[in-house]
Amino acid sequence: MSEERESLNFLEHIIEEDLQTGYKKAQLRFRFPPEPNGYLHIGHASSICLNFGLGLRYGAPVNLRFDDTNPAKEEQEFVDAIKRDVEWLGYHWDTERYASDYFDQLYDWAVLLIKEGKAYIDSQSSEEMATQKGTPTEAGSASPFRNRAVEENLELFESMKAGKFEEGTHVLRAKIDMSSSNMLMRDPIMYRILHKAHHRTNTDWCIYPMYDWTHGESDYIEQVSHSFCTLEFAMHRDLYDWFLDQVYEENKMRPKQREFARRNLSHTVVSKRKLAKLVESGVVSSWDDPRMPTISGLRRRGYTPQSIRNFADTIGIAKRENLIDVSLLEFHVRDHLNKIAPRVMGVLNPLKVVLTNYPEGEEEWLEAENNPGDENAGSRKVPFSRELYIEQEDFKEEANRKFFRLKLGGEVRLKNGYIIKADSCTKDTNGNITEVQCTYDPKSKSGSGSEESLRKVKGTLHWVSVKHALEAEIRIYDRLFTDESPDTHKDKDFIDFVNPESLEVITGYLEPSLKNVQIEDRVQFQRLGYFCVDPDSTAEKIVFNKTVGLRDTWAKITEKG
Repeated sequence: MSEERESLNFLEHIIEEDLQTGYKKAQLRFRFPPEPNGYLHIGHASSICLNFGLGLRYGAPVNLRFDDTNPAKEEQEFVDAIKRDVEWLGYHWDTERYASDYFDQLYDWAVLLIKEGKAYIDSQSSEEMATQKGTPTEAGSASPFRNRAVEENLELFESMKAGKFEEGTHVLRAKIDMSSSNMLMRDPIMYRILHKAHHRTNTDWCIYPMYDWTHGESDYIEQVSHSFCTLEFAMHRDLYDWFLDQVYEENKMRPKQREFARRNLSHTVVSKRKLAKLVESGVVSSWDDPRMPTISGLRRRGYTPQSIRNFADTIGIAKRENLIDVSLLEFHVRDHLNKIAPRVMGVLNPLKVVLTNYPEGEEEWLEAENNPGDENAGSRKVPFSRELYIEQEDFKEEANRKFFRLKLGGEVRLKNGYIIKADSCTKDTNGNITEVQCTYDPKSKSGSGSEESLRKVKGTLHWVSVKHALEAEIRIYDRLFTDESPDTHKDKDFIDFVNPESLEVITGYLEPSLKNVQIEDRVQFQRLGYFCVDPDSTAEKIVFNKTVGLRDTWAKITEKG
């Protein structure tokens, strides 16, 4: 076996085997079929990367098909968001399809099944149907309406379509096997009555097909060769194939459903119902809140498409579900931003430093590299003056030998600037340090080439000039949940594990080169982490979201805790 074949995942092995046993490469077609009842999340990203990645690997078309069969939960807003997310991830679909495109054909096929005695109208209540369906170890019992005459079934089905009945009075069921070991085969529902407007068909329909009836037939209509679903649909495969058997014609491609394991992400939830609850209850501000695991939320927080694709590639495709630590996702965004993000300086918890021997009223502009790791990134000018801000945590009156930042009597280098020495400090009435008085070595300017500029000191601090600093709103995000699996506890609701410190809003002071940043611009605040410009930004106030720190601090907190 070649190295290339050994590197294939098990779904790619299936495709390769099919190509060896009769499939033609030109017949390959894949699809990504989301339901537009919410925003896509990181779990969907894996499925997107899988299906569109297969399309790229085999040069095959990939459809974007919206499984829009439940007008009670689906909205155009979600359709638009899904399209934006797929495009943002860097993928392009061959055709945009909707299950609602096939409502007429699905109805005609349902009529055909009724005529062939393979479907019937059941007028039981949902509770009665649930009771007669049996259990996994006991066979179900037949509905009293199972042997209705074909003519009566056809008349009732047409009346259902015409809107003559209330919701819940009738359903169309497939007539399969009430004793099947697979309970999904025990006369599953194909159509139910819903008097609700659809986002595309409005009120043209008041009966809507169920997922199992719709999905495989839609694959067949589109001539999808391989329909890849997550593992919870494994039991649905028998029904998928049975429905295909009813409409399949020999000269057409027959879709093949196969399943792969869902990859769950720690410290979050990905159920659309639970994500919707977070939005509706005000735990988060919106579906694209940067704490949400939605693709829109990750984008707003500052994640890059490449980092999400790299994450999906790393976790791969498997046959068993497992929990992926969110730190792996954070590693990938950190790794990618390290390569592309410009370096800038910002101070988030300011302490004023006054250079007592720097001439009052003077200023100079220092040369600073935009990204030392990218020779094409260029440089910028950073203003320097008598009064500066540094981080409060970067100064101590007294400290041990392992503290390499500023302390009384100690020296540090200011990034791209001079070496300074702390001489004294001022405190308020509560004993809090409000200002540090320092002297600077005018011959130690970085890059000047003088002997003093080459002098080594152990600490280097970032800073901003008080006179030139831009004031900005900084939103510091942490993990939304304190528990790695918040929705697996039987005795508690997942909401109970919401992290009360998942968002902190502070005022930061930034170098003036950031004055003209654009929405979604990403930067590294040196020594602090990676940040992204939020859509809430205006010309009067810039808002930055913290994407991720320079290192995984959560791991250290967990180890201590």
